[in-house]
Formats: sequence, structure tokens, C-alpha cells
Amino acid sequence: MTIFAKFLNNNTSTAVLRAASAAAVIGALSMTAPTLANAKNIQPSSADYSFTIENKYKGSATRQLTKSGNSWRYNVKARVAGVASATQNSSFSLSGTNVIPSSASTTYKIFGVGRTHNLSFAPSKKQVVSSYKGKSTTLSMAQQAFDDLSLEVQIRQDLLNGKFTGNYYMAKKDKIEKTPFKKSGSSKITVPAGTFDTVRVDRIHDDNSRSTSFWLAPSLDYLPVKVMQVNDGKKMDLELTKIR
Repeated sequence: MTIFAKFLNNNTSTAVLRAASAAAVIGALSMTAPTLANAKNIQPSSADYSFTIENKYKGSATRQLTKSGNSWRYNVKARVAGVASATQNSSFSLSGTNVIPSSASTTYKIFGVGRTHNLSFAPSKKQVVSSYKGKSTTLSMAQQAFDDLSLEVQIRQDLLNGKFTGNYYMAKKDKIEKTPFKKSGSSKITVPAGTFDTVRVDRIHDDNSRSTSFWLAPSLDYLPVKVMQVNDGKKMDLELTKIR
């Protein structure tokens, strides 16, 4: 997925949502895969972020990952005060280290008016039903596809277990889209939440005017601590402010 391209080209409400889910699709490269007995799983977490769009709009976001038994839920809330707000959630289960999404919902509002996009996954039928603006579309899922948040979890799972491949699939409003990434080195960076050793991962775009980079902290189960995107000269930055 192109994390911020849509809001950079369209409106602030979409910007809020994309910024809030900045880490929706991230990845890095590892060479060895552990046995199932040594498999690792990410842990529930709660984090706060700040984001800036075009050095003009400033907002905040919270991200909370919770579990009950083998049922997981990822919730994101974001807002630009007095302008726009967005909420996003994903429900899924784990089968070994694999994420099995069941449903997802995204709602954004600008000045009180907005839209909602819902996804319902049916892995046994290899289908995803996408509902938007009163229309439902059934998408064929030849390979496992994800919503923004469950994809983030799958990639983090793969990073923890040395299984990253670089190729994942995202369920959009009207299609399932391949989403490639590459590892671009490592560095120590400082954000409001502190200083972290990070792995940098870049989304591979087919358009040279677009770039998306993620800095992921292995010490936080590869939680993103910084995200930066440029699209047609328009820039957005997101940084971790607090782990709760």
C-alpha cells in the first residue's frame, strides 16, 4: 500500500487516517527461519504518535493492540483538532505465526462529514467482501490478503521469525494489490519517545515522485518509531511520542 499518497493528493481527513496507520505496511529482510517451537509472537501494546502534514497540519494518534485468547484487535484513532478525525480497527487470529484477518473498518470525518470502508474476509472461500458508499464488491483472494493493520502485524511477525519475503497483498476498496518492500539499512534515531536502534524499510513504488520510508525498532517488536512519505513534493512525517 502507498501509505500516505492518497491523503497527500486528496484531503486532510484521509491524511489523518493514513498518518495514524503509518505502519500499516512495513517490512525488513531476515535470512533464517526458526522452527515452530521457537516461533515468536508480538505482544499487546499501546502507543502514541504525533504527525505533521506539509509542515501545516499537526495531529496526534493512538494505536492499541489487544488480545483475548486467540482473538486479536487492533484499534487506531487520530485527529487534527477542529478539522478531521479518523478511526480504524482490525480483528484477526493467529495460526502459528500467520495472521488470519476476519474483519476491518475504516472511518474518517472532516468537519463532521465522512465515509466508512468495511472489509470482511472469508479465507475458506478465498474471498474478501469490500463495502464502501453503499456498494459491496467481492474480491477474489488467490493469496492471503490483509487490511492495513493486520498486514502490519503479519510483517512484524515475519520480522520476529526471520520469514520476511518482501511481498504481501493488500485488500483495497475495489481490488487486491501486491505490496512490495525492501530493506535499506539500519540506524539509531531519536524521536520524542526516546532513542532507538532501528531498521529502515522502504516501500517499492513504481512512480519516482513517491517515496515511503519506515524506521522500525526491534526492541519494540518492530513497532514503527518514525515514518516519512513524499508524494509529488508533498511531505508527511510521523513520530512515536510514548509507549504506554
